[in-house]
Amino acid sequence: MPVRLQKTDAIVAIYILIAFIMFIVPLPAAMLDVFMAFNIAMGFTILFVCMFTKEVLDVSYFPTILLFTTIFRIAMNVSSTRLILRTGDSGNVVKTFGEFVGGGDLIIGAIIFVILILIQFLVINKGSERVAEVTARFTLDAMPGKQMAIDADLNTGAIDDKEAKIRREKIQLESSFFGSMDGAVKYVKGDAVAGLLLTAINLIGGIAMGVLRNGQDIGTALDTYGILTIGDGLVSQIPSLLISLSTGILVTKGGKEADFGPTLVRQLFGVPKVMYLTGATLAFLGLTTELNTILFVGMGMLFVMGGRLIAGNLEVAAIEQEVDSEEMAAEEIRQPENVNSLLQVDPIELEFGYGIIPLADVNQGGDLLDRVVMIRRQIALELGTVVPIIRLRDNIQLNPNQYIIKIKGIQVSEGEILFDHYMAMNPGYVEEEITGIPTFEPSFHLPATWITEGQRERAESLGYTVVDPPSIIATHLTEIIRKHIAELLTRQDVQNLINNIKETNPSLVEELVPKLLGLGEVQKVLQNLLKEGISIRDLLTILETLADYAPTTRDTDILTEYVRQSLKRAISTKFFPANEATSVVTLDPKVEQEIMGSVKQTESGAFLNLDPARARAVIDSVGAEVKKLENLGKAPIIITSPIVRIYFKRLTEDYYPDLVVVSYNEVESNVELQSVGMVTA
Repeated sequence: MPVRLQKTDAIVAIYILIAFIMFIVPLPAAMLDVFMAFNIAMGFTILFVCMFTKEVLDVSYFPTILLFTTIFRIAMNVSSTRLILRTGDSGNVVKTFGEFVGGGDLIIGAIIFVILILIQFLVINKGSERVAEVTARFTLDAMPGKQMAIDADLNTGAIDDKEAKIRREKIQLESSFFGSMDGAVKYVKGDAVAGLLLTAINLIGGIAMGVLRNGQDIGTALDTYGILTIGDGLVSQIPSLLISLSTGILVTKGGKEADFGPTLVRQLFGVPKVMYLTGATLAFLGLTTELNTILFVGMGMLFVMGGRLIAGNLEVAAIEQEVDSEEMAAEEIRQPENVNSLLQVDPIELEFGYGIIPLADVNQGGDLLDRVVMIRRQIALELGTVVPIIRLRDNIQLNPNQYIIKIKGIQVSEGEILFDHYMAMNPGYVEEEITGIPTFEPSFHLPATWITEGQRERAESLGYTVVDPPSIIATHLTEIIRKHIAELLTRQDVQNLINNIKETNPSLVEELVPKLLGLGEVQKVLQNLLKEGISIRDLLTILETLADYAPTTRDTDILTEYVRQSLKRAISTKFFPANEATSVVTLDPKVEQEIMGSVKQTESGAFLNLDPARARAVIDSVGAEVKKLENLGKAPIIITSPIVRIYFKRLTEDYYPDLVVVSYNEVESNVELQSVGMVTA
């Protein structure tokens, strides 16, 4: 596809091309005058842009502009030098600058030229170089902190993913800009040095041309070529000085988004007291010294009157602001409430009392926000799904040390901590008790004790598990998210996961969705897996299995069982440790047949229609077997036939939500099982 050259691209290319033409081709004086006038215009343009730009990234190409303007000025110097040495005339602009600025005097012109060089090189360039270097260093050092601040805002819901992406890109652009400016300032510094050297070379070459070629004496040659050389130097150095000043303005701007003029005037002349003191000082000097009384007293009066005018404006502005505030408050009362924002429900909320605020405040050393970030990473690695934004907010209606966890706006759990205390839990083998405040661990409701900082080391030496308050809240929040992660998985989340797979396996996705299964059906399968703690991180295998069996059935429960069998390696690794026998409970074949005989198929799916008395007997038997496993210190696991597993799980999940139900087809052949009981009825 041919690339079209835009007009702006052509203008930039012509600008650079003219510079290289001036290096090679001798130009007439009239054309050189045009380029010199354009160079001066460019200098003022860059100066005013830097003064009035609101944000440094608005001129993100400033380092490139410095490079282009520097090469153009050097090329112009070379061309004017060639013209002066060849014809003794470099055009109207150079001659005017040499005669008018220096008053037709070579010595005055030389002194002014040297002063400009010294101002640019020793004052503006040196200061700008140092400021650019320090700014680049601090900008790069501040990047990690800014990234963490963005992540914190993202996790608390203050910004969305799109805004976070924009802010991250802005940080990258700022670091690149200031890093480039650190090097680009060297262009301007080198340009000043080159201007001084070129002027010296022009002066020596001009005298040599006048004496050796034109037969002039040294005085005449020095006067003729010296004025032209000084004029040529001034023509180049004045735009160079403007651009040096522009660079200094850009790197020393205090505010990233501040309008230069109003801010500068307001900060310098915006305090009436300062204006009064300055005016009084000038008047005092005019009256008590030999300084011009009229000048100093008159200027002092101007400052005093200016201060009074500013004070009046500030009083008027304060009154207007107060009136505007009252009008806005009244307008808000009169307007009907905008309830749209109240209709949104946050997927996950963590509300806490004011006593827990220090744990969430980064400025007070709190790391709760960082822990929330780690929770989302942990769940993503463990279960293969993205946890929605977790919104953190303080709630003065709660007790100071209380916190509550909400899922979709409804409170599902709560806890209470003691600030500056630690929770000590007995793992089961600690014999010596430690004194403290009895409590319960909120995640698993285990007995625990609140202890002080001074008791922590002793508790750990005795074998207690000691946890700090942020870890308690983070663990509790993690367990709640694991428990409800299935209902938090939305269709949009599933679509995002499928889009990730589509990048590497487009044919699979095109075959499955929406030809064989709808997005909602895939969502139901993934929710079934997450509900029982099965990771969906291996989404490729899950979708491959669905594509294999979806042509024969669209029942999401049956499809879930097929997927579980495909994931048997992951299931075996999760529930059955290697190199040791796992104690399990089996299901009586008669009970399995009874359950399958009670399954009813409807248009909306299958459900279990077991006699309530028989269901109660099965549940009681499950309870007895689960207690037997718990007494052995084992996790409750029941093995069933593949066709029965899903229905037996639904029968027991309301009574024993932590019960693991696995079918024989989900167990790897190398797993060693040991049956310690059987569920009967």
